[in-house]
Amino acid sequence: MTDVLIISGGNAEDLIGASLCAYLEGLSLAALPLVGAGKRYEGKVERILGPRTQMPSGGFPFNSLENLIADLKAGFHLEIVRQIRAAQLARGEVQAVAAVGDAYTLAIGVLASDWGRLPLFHLQPQISHYYWGGRSIWERLKQPNQFAAEDYLFYERWMHRFVQAVYVRDKLSEQRAQQLGMHKARFVGSMAMDTLSAPERDLSGVLDGRPVLVLLPGTRGDVRFSLPLMLESAALLPEMQGLVAWAGDFQHVPLPEGWRLEVQDEHTASAVSTQHRVWLLRGAFSAILHVGQVAIGTAGTANEQAAGMGIPVVAFSTPGPQYIYPNALRQSRLLGKALRLVEPSPKAVAEAVRVFLTDEAAREAARREGLERNGPRGALPQIAQEIRQTLALGGAHAG
Repeated sequence: MTDVLIISGGNAEDLIGASLCAYLEGLSLAALPLVGAGKRYEGKVERILGPRTQMPSGGFPFNSLENLIADLKAGFHLEIVRQIRAAQLARGEVQAVAAVGDAYTLAIGVLASDWGRLPLFHLQPQISHYYWGGRSIWERLKQPNQFAAEDYLFYERWMHRFVQAVYVRDKLSEQRAQQLGMHKARFVGSMAMDTLSAPERDLSGVLDGRPVLVLLPGTRGDVRFSLPLMLESAALLPEMQGLVAWAGDFQHVPLPEGWRLEVQDEHTASAVSTQHRVWLLRGAFSAILHVGQVAIGTAGTANEQAAGMGIPVVAFSTPGPQYIYPNALRQSRLLGKALRLVEPSPKAVAEAVRVFLTDEAAREAARREGLERNGPRGALPQIAQEIRQTLALGGAHAG
């Protein structure tokens, strides 16, 4: 019998779920990743369930019609059937379920918990009332595919009757949830900030004394567009040292024309042009953030973690699949003054970075809003404690 099944609906959600495992040490754990192979769970749970197929959209089928068509051609509809079946099979083998993600993730969690017969905990890191951004209903109707990220819609609220507890991503969203009668919803800390580890490595052999420019191209296909543009922007900022938090291998790094890649070892490489050198570091995301002054980012959670560390972020949209303009604009509403969205050109990006570097008032406003809107750490230890307490009491019906 498995103590806890963790269901997660995306790359960032996998990271939260895998981080939760550390606080559930000693319990028998299984995972059901709904987007991709769930590699973050390897070595942290006893079993990884489900089809574990990577769709072409990378988990963003509704970002564009092209993404949806590509996923459907790859068997998106069959993937859903297999995930539902995996949840149904799991419910006879687990004692509690933690669903990390959106309403679809919650729906799979409801099935796995046998409609709340087993304790079900919903970790909702996606919805923020900051996304609403004070826009009118008419303005929001122009982007209906973003409704589910801006507010708790009726079907999600209905499913919460089967849930033991709901954990939301920030204090403003807790207030909105209470207005909607979601009395099980609480903000207990930032799940995203809890996933940020201590610095993974010593960077003293890399740092040259200049202020560090953090480059966060993300982990999805956006990097083909974003990394070359970031490198060209860094070349316009010789007063800063660029460090790329690189998630992939060094086999196919996209570079601007005239640049070359010099690989030092499996964790360290550098992109080099005639006059500039920018380091690409694998497995050093937290280490880079801990020395960063300003960031350029086209990532979801990574941008938010940088802002939560007090680092101003300059962002630009990409052709996709993730950081398209509507998503970039939505994140700018979430992070407020902590993120400045500019046109995707090296000159515009470099100018925005230089403002944050030289304008103390702008940098302080970014730091303050980044800390406030992300909230403090502490969510995952609290959630794990409540899961343990429920298991110790023999479970409870959500009601």
